[in-house]
Amino acid sequence: MTDQLALSVWLNRGARSSRVRQFEKLLRLFPFSQREQPQSIISIHAIDTTEPPLLERPVNGPLGVDDVAATLGDYTGDDVAYKVESWWDLWQYDTDWTLGPARVALYCFGPDFDAGTEREGGAQEDLRIEFGLDSNYLPRPEIAGSAKLVESNIKSLLRLVHEVDGALPVEKRRLETESGENFADRLQQALTASSRIQ
Repeated sequence: MTDQLALSVWLNRGARSSRVRQFEKLLRLFPFSQREQPQSIISIHAIDTTEPPLLERPVNGPLGVDDVAATLGDYTGDDVAYKVESWWDLWQYDTDWTLGPARVALYCFGPDFDAGTEREGGAQEDLRIEFGLDSNYLPRPEIAGSAKLVESNIKSLLRLVHEVDGALPVEKRRLETESGENFADRLQQALTASSRIQ
């Protein structure tokens, strides 16, 4: 069964007041795809995820972080969330393996924004990266060569997690699936199953 994979980041208490600046750092750090790709979307929401967006703007071609940062500056408040849907490069399997743009979403949540999670107020993450389906990061024993190419995807993911740790004032972080499952445990199970088959 596939599940959505996300990295949740809680900033140090002192850095939360500058969360927009920390989000800009995250955007500058993120390895957005420079390949031909569908549109990216910048959206800004107030109060919670059920409200219509204050702004939803499509962006053609590779994402320009300076343009995004200028847009974010026009909308502030503790009940505001920013969302950037874009692309980064992963190995993906259709009928063959190709390296190409895969959907990703980056979020910044104000402390009073309800992101629709089960977390209590104050326990909600400040930043989130949704990496798409976890199957892009798990070996698929039924497909020849999947272990090597999925390993490349995992390395990209882990490199980004470590860069986030180094560049931002992170209090804690969690890499988990949408169902709440610990991704490290799921990856270990998949690697064990894959090694038995090969």
